Amino acid sequence: MTNLAHLDLGVSGMTCTSCSSRVQRKLNKVDGVTANVNFATETAAIDYDPATANPESLIEVVRGAGYNAFTMGDDSSDAEDPEDGSDPTAAARAQESRDLLRRTLISAALSTPVMLVSMLPSLQFDNWQWAAAILATIVYIFGGAPFHKATWANLRHGSFTMDTLISIGTTAAYFWSLYAMFFGTAGQPGMKMHMELMSNHAQMDHIYLESVGMVITFLLLGRWFEVKAKGQSSEALRTLLGMGAKDATLLVDGAEKRVPITQLQVGDVFVVRPGEKIATDGVVEAGASAVDESMLTGESMPVEVKAGDHVTGATLNSAGRLEVRATKVGADTTLAQMAKLVTDAQASKAPVQRLVDKIAQVFVPVVIIIAALTLLAHLIFGDGVAPAFIAAVAVLIIACPCAMGLATPTAILVGTGRGAQLGLLIKGPEVLESTKKVDTIVMDKTGTITEGKMTVARVHLAQQMGGSTAESRLLLLAAAVEAGSEHPIAKAIVSAAQDLPQAGRIEPASDFHSVAGQGVEGTVDGHRVRVGRIEGEQAARGELAATFQAAEAEGATPVAVYVDDTLAGIIDVRDTVKPTSAAAVAKLRELGLTPHLLTGDNEGAARAVAKAVGIANADVTAGVLPSGKVAVIRHLQEEGKTVAMVGDGVNDAAALAQADLGLAMGAGTDVAIEASDITLMNSDLRSAADAIRLSRRTLRIIKGNLFWAFAYNVLLIPVAALGLLNPLFAGIAMAFSSVFVVSNSLRLRNFQSS
Repeated sequence: MTNLAHLDLGVSGMTCTSCSSRVQRKLNKVDGVTANVNFATETAAIDYDPATANPESLIEVVRGAGYNAFTMGDDSSDAEDPEDGSDPTAAARAQESRDLLRRTLISAALSTPVMLVSMLPSLQFDNWQWAAAILATIVYIFGGAPFHKATWANLRHGSFTMDTLISIGTTAAYFWSLYAMFFGTAGQPGMKMHMELMSNHAQMDHIYLESVGMVITFLLLGRWFEVKAKGQSSEALRTLLGMGAKDATLLVDGAEKRVPITQLQVGDVFVVRPGEKIATDGVVEAGASAVDESMLTGESMPVEVKAGDHVTGATLNSAGRLEVRATKVGADTTLAQMAKLVTDAQASKAPVQRLVDKIAQVFVPVVIIIAALTLLAHLIFGDGVAPAFIAAVAVLIIACPCAMGLATPTAILVGTGRGAQLGLLIKGPEVLESTKKVDTIVMDKTGTITEGKMTVARVHLAQQMGGSTAESRLLLLAAAVEAGSEHPIAKAIVSAAQDLPQAGRIEPASDFHSVAGQGVEGTVDGHRVRVGRIEGEQAARGELAATFQAAEAEGATPVAVYVDDTLAGIIDVRDTVKPTSAAAVAKLRELGLTPHLLTGDNEGAARAVAKAVGIANADVTAGVLPSGKVAVIRHLQEEGKTVAMVGDGVNDAAALAQADLGLAMGAGTDVAIEASDITLMNSDLRSAADAIRLSRRTLRIIKGNLFWAFAYNVLLIPVAALGLLNPLFAGIAMAFSSVFVVSNSLRLRNFQSS
């Protein structure tokens, strides 16, 4: 099988989704090319066979379709900082914005007096219509140039776009007005005219130059708002990309050297001082500090790191000096992968958007046919040439479905961008529709609901170990023996002992060795100490038997401590539930989801955790292998449920892929993240609820936008066809519908975590 290459192009000059669809069709006609062109992001994501295509030829295909294209992320562009204008997409959008604003202001300045003199008979001097014609001609040619050029380019390629409707409508109104002035009575000195909502003039004494000027002005204004809004919509992604450090302090043979971030290599050791950003992903070699990861995870609480801990590039070192060995650089870093996930999500199309694109392909020619039928119908019923022509013009203008084309991409753009700011990475627009359908959420236990590491919950003493400091003494004895072990339980005991107020440096026991199936033992302060399983009959009876059995029933791991062959106490070790997990489960229930706990741990541990967070015993499945997790999810799906899965480990990857919606904890493994649909960049289960809320709200915004766009066209096209709508008001309504859709989408920027 041929290995496909990937290319991301920026595409400028597109004015609506019909344009993006045409560019996409042209690219997909090339052998070995699969392209997806997004109007909102002004990008083309292309997979191509290097044997049949190359970047230069693909750019020429786009240019041949009447648009400009440039390579995204080209090194020659040095697109490090979008704020300095070197980012080609931002630069192209800024140039388009400036051009549209200039045309809008000039058109408004010339059209306003034309509108006023046309509306108010008291302002109409002799031959005022000829002065209005001069001003309207400038607006028609200069202000309308973007629409006329796009229409001509599209017609040369045999296609219709929204610009076609605008250009044909304003051209018809403009030349009709000139015709009425030169060959009718509208050009006579002293002609008086007044503005009406409806257009039903049977004589040729009415001109529509004010409609030409104001329609073009309002459409230019609407398009300028759209360009500005698309820039604001992409702001979250630009902010994300701008988080990274620009340079790093490289440590070479003990000497520090400041170098650009691009020169860092895997294995390099760099220094991070307090207040500096960590240059790239790595492992702490020396030092200890608190790292603010809020930029990536949304969590405000700094994370303590020390030698051996992993740190993420772009996070902020809050306290001490760190020496970090780089493990990932460039496109492999967490920040780069986050940006890629967001970009891919914004560049792809939701099923509902693909439907809209198909509708748009037939919409323009259908509207032109409706306009032609409107013209003929009015003429047949004897309404006269003027009202027939103006009704047809109003149909062309009111039908421009720009709002329809913007409904989906702008909402996806803003929603996924806001999610990235909150540490919620939504991989694609299909995910939005999945979140609407899910009714069951399956959660892994370890690392998802629980902390994922063992901690000491309680210390139970035998009677002979009395005294106020006895618990601490027992814990210190056990820690001295366990200090020589790498077992998670051993680490939990040592960590708990180190946290004691009187604890100093814990010296490992002498004569340490492991006893197969029993635990570890060694000599501490002249005492023989063994830590491990409880022996023989003591497991079933004896003074600590009930404690031992209760701990096991609750899912904890009871560890016996023997001092000089006498049972001195039991240390209760367990994986603790995250303090936010119960609230998260409650929020998921509020969203209409039934929580289900799925774990490879024992039944007692699973039920204890389920009880702590509010999950019913009937919704707990314990002791399952990774393949078993997949089987459980498949069984729920066979019962008719739509299942979401939250997990963080390698053993969750298959289940995440099987689920209808997979959510991976960002603190988990790369395999789990790759298999999921949504990545939660922190380890707080409440983020799962936030991700589902954000996705559902984005979907509601999309559907609201589409309803507005379709309802607007369905309602007003017949009104215009009946001659009941002046083209000027049609243009104003059409322009503001686009602004409404974009503004409605921008409300997603206010979404907050619960």
